[in-house]
Amino acid sequence: MGITFCYAQMLVDREFVQMIKRVVKGIEVNSETLAVEVINAVGAGGNYLSEKHTVKYMRQEHSRAKLIDRRMRKGWEELGMTDMITRAREEVFPILENHQAEPLEQGISEKIRQIISEAEEDLNG
Repeated sequence: MGITFCYAQMLVDREFVQMIKRVVKGIEVNSETLAVEVINAVGAGGNYLSEKHTVKYMRQEHSRAKLIDRRMRKGWEELGMTDMITRAREEVFPILENHQAEPLEQGISEKIRQIISEAEEDLNG
């Protein structure tokens, strides 16, 4: 008996896990991240997006999801209206074709085979 799964779903799950890990990490609050000097310099109603500080921290704090489409509906429609699982499927094939796995340490492969074999025996009774 083999265990099967969907590679595309694995990529979707990876994206969700990355987002959850980012949320769990929390937001660092200190004098640098509070940016009181920037706030005082730009002022109320000013453009914070053009500030180097904003760009620096936005890149660290903003989720960089690849599969979630954050465009407005019109832009999404113009580019084919693909859903998340379709985008994941498109990403899977290049990974499967090009990924070079690092070799496992000696004995690990055999241990994995043993675990699978024992699990299959348990399932088959």
